[in-house]
Amino acid sequence: MPQAAYINLPVTDLDRAITFFAKLGFEHNPQFTNDEAAAIVISDHLRVMLHTHESLTRFTRKTIVDAKQATEVLLALQLESREAVDSLFTRAIQAGASEYRDTEDYGFMYGRTFEDLDGHLWEPFWMDPDQKPED
Repeated sequence: MPQAAYINLPVTDLDRAITFFAKLGFEHNPQFTNDEAAAIVISDHLRVMLHTHESLTRFTRKTIVDAKQATEVLLALQLESREAVDSLFTRAIQAGASEYRDTEDYGFMYGRTFEDLDGHLWEPFWMDPDQKPED
């Protein structure tokens, strides 16, 4: 089993992206940061590597898409409560993100979606699978 997952995302302004994620309450790890990439700690087992476009081209031969124009990934983060979902969403909006979809509330599952400064879609959600209705 993997010890951690690393999500690699292209950003247009590395310093601005680091500041944005700090405002969400995520830790910036300067040990794995340089002028082209930065490590952001989401949790003990989840990290985000922010890359300038030039940096990311070292890892792929594919075209780097503009996330404001095309969806390359949906980033869903399961949180411990509805309140935690609302708190993260509010911090994101205050830091410059925009609401992407209306709040979804299914009783057993609750989520909000925001678009970060570079257009990546983040979906913080809470779920209690024991409350899921039978199909």
